[in-house]
Amino acid sequence: QVHLVESGGDSVQAGGSLRLSCAVSGYSVGRDCMAWFRQAPGKEREGVAAMDAAGSTIVGDSVRDRFTITRDNDKNALYLQMSSLKAEDTAMYYCATPRSGDAWCWDWGAYNVWGQGTQVTVSS
Repeated sequence: QVHLVESGGDSVQAGGSLRLSCAVSGYSVGRDCMAWFRQAPGKEREGVAAMDAAGSTIVGDSVRDRFTITRDNDKNALYLQMSSLKAEDTAMYYCATPRSGDAWCWDWGAYNVWGQGTQVTVSS
């Protein structure tokens, strides 16, 4: 059974940085798709960044050049490095993976296994 546990969320000032972590069990982060999503109050969950087994990545337009997705295969963990944070980055952040092994990593709709989330609050 896949288990995802996010951590690293905090309250920061605009312009600050944070690194979110996702500890993964029951699944190998280097084997297939992994992604970060976020959901702000009153808004739909949106994909932020994703990575495939080869290490290729995509990043959402709203966070491009500010957020970076990485992984540590030895620690079986996924990370989201966030810099130049803005108030609009305030949200609950989730790591996720597809339940299906045939998923296309760049299809946000393919992700259906979630962690409990970690809160990021950015004050201006």
